[in-house]
Amino acid sequence: MTEIQQTVLLLGGFAIIAVAANQIAGFFQKIKLPFITGLLVIGLFSGPFIFKLLPKEAGSGLQFINDISLAFIAFAAAAELYLKELRGQMKSIKWMTFGQLAVTFIGSSVLIFFLAGQIEFMRDMNNASKVAVAIMMATIFVARSPASAIAVINEMRAKGPFVQMAMGVTVIKDFLVIVLFAVCLSIATSLVNGNPFDLQFLLILLAELSASFVLGYLVGRILILALKLRANPYFKMALILAIGYSVYLLYYFVKHYTLDHFGHEFHIEPLLICIIGSFIVTNYSRFRYEFIKLLEEIGPVIYICFFTLTGATVSIDILVKVIGVAFMLFGIRLVTMIIGSLVGGSLAGDSALFRKIGWMPFVTQAGVGLGLATIVANTFPVFGAEFQTIVVAVIVLNQFVGPPLFKWSIQMVGEARTKANTPHFDGVRDAIIIGIESQSVALARQLKEHNWEAELLTRSQEIEASEYPDLVVHKVGDFDVQTLIDNDIEKAEAVVLMLTDEENLAIAEILYEKVGTKDIVVRLNHRYNFEKFHKLDCLIVDPATAMVSLMDHLVRSPQAATLLLGMQENQDTMDVEVQNPNLRGLALRDLRLPSDVIVLSVNRGGQSIITHGYTRLRLGDTLTVVGSNSSLEEVSLRFER
Repeated sequence: MTEIQQTVLLLGGFAIIAVAANQIAGFFQKIKLPFITGLLVIGLFSGPFIFKLLPKEAGSGLQFINDISLAFIAFAAAAELYLKELRGQMKSIKWMTFGQLAVTFIGSSVLIFFLAGQIEFMRDMNNASKVAVAIMMATIFVARSPASAIAVINEMRAKGPFVQMAMGVTVIKDFLVIVLFAVCLSIATSLVNGNPFDLQFLLILLAELSASFVLGYLVGRILILALKLRANPYFKMALILAIGYSVYLLYYFVKHYTLDHFGHEFHIEPLLICIIGSFIVTNYSRFRYEFIKLLEEIGPVIYICFFTLTGATVSIDILVKVIGVAFMLFGIRLVTMIIGSLVGGSLAGDSALFRKIGWMPFVTQAGVGLGLATIVANTFPVFGAEFQTIVVAVIVLNQFVGPPLFKWSIQMVGEARTKANTPHFDGVRDAIIIGIESQSVALARQLKEHNWEAELLTRSQEIEASEYPDLVVHKVGDFDVQTLIDNDIEKAEAVVLMLTDEENLAIAEILYEKVGTKDIVVRLNHRYNFEKFHKLDCLIVDPATAMVSLMDHLVRSPQAATLLLGMQENQDTMDVEVQNPNLRGLALRDLRLPSDVIVLSVNRGGQSIITHGYTRLRLGDTLTVVGSNSSLEEVSLRFER
C-alpha cells in the first residue's frame, strides 16, 4: 500500500470518528462539561489503546491536520487582538499582562526545574534538558483560551472594567505566548542537543525571528489579497486554510534544505508567522470583520478535528502514571497565577478586590496550549509523548475549574448582567404599557376586557389623564430603575414597550437585569435590532412582517388564527399558571376541566413539553388552554391558590 493510499484510508476513518465525536461531545455539554473535554475523551477512546479505531500511525499520517489546525489557531488568536478596543483599560491590561506573563513563566519554570525529580521522564535528564522542559511547559502554562472567555462573558452578559481587563489580557497573552514559545523552543532545542550558547547561536536565533517577522508581514498581505477576492465565502475559507498550511510546508522545506546544504537547521517559526499575518489583517486592513466571520464559520470544524486527533494520540498508559503529576503542575500554575495577579494589580493600582480575584479569568486553557504541546511532542520524540500527555491532563483540569472561577469573579465585581429572579405572581394579572398612542390605548382597553389590570406610563407631560377616563395613566420624568419600581413595575406580569428601539432596549435591559419581568413585549422599529432584544428574552412584534404572517395563518389555518385573534364569538385562549398546591403531581387526565376546555401545551422552566394524559403538573407550570370565556374564567380560578 502506498503512502497516499494509507493517508486516504486514515483520513476517511478519522472523518467518521470526528463526525461521531461532534455528536457525542454534545452530550457532555448537557451535563455541564466542556465540549472540548468531550472531544478529547472521544478521541482518547477511539485511539489505539481502547477501541483501536485509529492506529498508532494516525498521529504521523494525519500530521497535516495538526499543521492546518495550528495555523488556524494562530490566526484566531491574533484576530482577537484589536488594539483600538484595548485603549480604555490599557494601564490595567499592561501591568496585569506583565504580572501574568513574567511571574507565571518565571515562577513555573523555577518550580518545575526543582521538582523534576517528581516527574518520571525528567528524573534522568541533565540540567540543560530539565531547563528546556521547564521553560517550554511554563510557556504553555501562560496560555489562555479567548474562546472560553468569550463564551463565559456572553453567557453572563458581562460588561465592565474587570471584564474588559480580563479579555484584553487574554488576547495579548496569547499573542505574546506564541512569540515567547518561538524563542523558548529554539533555546530548548539547543539545550537538548547540547549546542553551546555563543554569539553564533544568538545571531542564528535573531535571524530566525527576523525572518519569521518578515514572512509574517508577507502572509498578512497575502491574506488581505485573498479577502479582496469577490468569491464564495467557502472558497475564501479554503484559501485561508491553504495559506496557513503553506506556512508549515515552507517551514519543513527551509528546515531540511538548510540541514542538507549548510549542516544546520534554520527554523522559521510557523506559529509566529501566522499570528503576525493575522495581526496585520486585524489591525491594518478593512477586512477585519470579514476575516473574523470566516474564522468563526470554519472554527468548529477545525477544533473538532484538532481536539479529537489530539485525544487519539494521547498515550493512556502514560496518562495513568502522570495523573498525580498533573495535579501537582495544576497547583503550580494556580499559585504562580495568583502571585502574578497580585503583582500586576499592585503595579496598575487596581482595587484590593481586583488584585485578589484578578487571576480567576485566566485559568481556562484550550486551543493554544494544546497546540503548543503538540509542537513539543513532534519536535522532541524522545520525551514528547510524556510531555504532551501531562499537558493535556493539566488543560483538562483547567477546563473543569476555569469557567466556574471566571463566572464567580464576574459576580463578585458586580459585572454580571444575568436575568433577575422573576417576582412571584400575586394573583392579579397586571400589564404596564410604556408609551401612549392609539395602539397602546387600544391594547390597554382590550386587556381590561380580558380581566387584566392594564396601566400606561409616559414621559409626555402634555398628556391629560382626563382624556382616558377608563384607564390609569402615570406621567414620569424618566424611565430609570427607581422610577419604574416606584410605579410598581415589579407587580407586572407583562410589560409592553412601544417607544423607539433605543428607549425600548434601555428599558428592556432594566426589566431583564433588575426586575426579572416574566414577559417583555417589544414593538420593533428596525429589523437590525431584533437580535439585541432576542438576547433579553423579549417577545418581539415586527410590524413589517406581522401583517403578512397573520394573513398567511388566516389562509392556511383560519380556525386557529381566528381563535387566536378572538374573532370567534365566545371563544378564546389563555395562559394559566399552576399555583394551587392541591394540583401538584396531578396528571392532566385527572383534571376536572369544563368539557369545552382543551389544554394545548404546557410550559415548564421556559421549555414547552410534549403533553399527554399522564403528564403530571408541577407548581409554576404554565398551561395554554382554549375554550369559552366563562369556562376559561372557571379554569383560572381553579389553578390559583
